[in-house]
Amino acid sequence: MSDQKVVLITGASSGIGSATAEHLVSRGYRVFGTARWPQKAATTSGVSLLPLDVTVAASVSHVVQAVMDAAGRIDVLVNNAGLGVFGAFEETSIEQAQALFDTNVFGVIRTSQAVLPHMRARRSGLIVNVSSVQGFIPAPYAAIYSSTKHALEGLSESLDHEVRQFGIRVVLVEPAFTRTGFDANSVTAATRLDAYAEERSRVAAALAASFQAAPEPRGVAEEIARAIEAPYRLRRPVGSQAKLVGRLRRFMPAGAVDRQLRKVFALE
Repeated sequence: MSDQKVVLITGASSGIGSATAEHLVSRGYRVFGTARWPQKAATTSGVSLLPLDVTVAASVSHVVQAVMDAAGRIDVLVNNAGLGVFGAFEETSIEQAQALFDTNVFGVIRTSQAVLPHMRARRSGLIVNVSSVQGFIPAPYAAIYSSTKHALEGLSESLDHEVRQFGIRVVLVEPAFTRTGFDANSVTAATRLDAYAEERSRVAAALAASFQAAPEPRGVAEEIARAIEAPYRLRRPVGSQAKLVGRLRRFMPAGAVDRQLRKVFALE
C-alpha cells in the first residue's frame, strides 16, 4: 500500500474546500473531494470528486466506503461543508435552524463517526473541522449560524479527548471573513420584520464590505495543510484578523469586546 496520505474533504466544489483540495494535491496528498452535485463543480486535476449529501447517513456511508475501496485508508477528514442563514434570530424559522444544524453540526457528526472506525483500526488519523471566529464570538443577524459553530467548537474539543488514546486528533481551523461567495450563497431568513429592517440593512452592508475586502481561501487551505503537517494545536485561527479577535476575546474586558464587535457589525 502506498504511504501517500489520503484526505477526504467535504464541500470541495468551491471556496475553502476547493482551494484546500488543490493545495493538498500540490503537496503530494491523495485527495477525495465531495459535493452534492459534483457534475456542476469545477474539476481540479488530481482530485477525485464524489457525490455526498452530509445530511443523509447512507450517502455518508457510501462515500467513506468508496474512498476505503479505492485507497484502503483515510488519514485525514476535513469537515468543510457548511451553510449560512442571514437575518434576525426572530425572523429565522425553526425549519431553517434545523436545516442549518443538520449540515453544519450533524453533518460533521455523521462523517466523523463514519471514518473513526477506520482510523481506530490504524491507530492513526486526523479530523480537521472548519469552524469560524463566529464559533467563539457573537454574530448578530447570523445567530443560528454562529450557534452551529459554537457547537462545533465544543464537539471538537470534547472528541479530541476521547480519540487521543487511538492516535487520532481533532483540529479546529478558524477563519475570519474569507472571500468565497459564502455570504452570497447564504439563505435569507424566512420572514422580514420591520422592527429589524434598519439595523439589518446596516449589518448587511458592513458584512458585504468585509467579505469584499477579505482574503482569498488559499490562506485557509495553507492553514489546513499546517494542521496536518505541523506539531499539533487544537485551535488554528487563520490570518492576522482571526488571531487578533481570538486574543481580544480572551484578554480584553468584556465591555470593550462588546463595543468593538458592535462597531464592526455597524450596530452603533
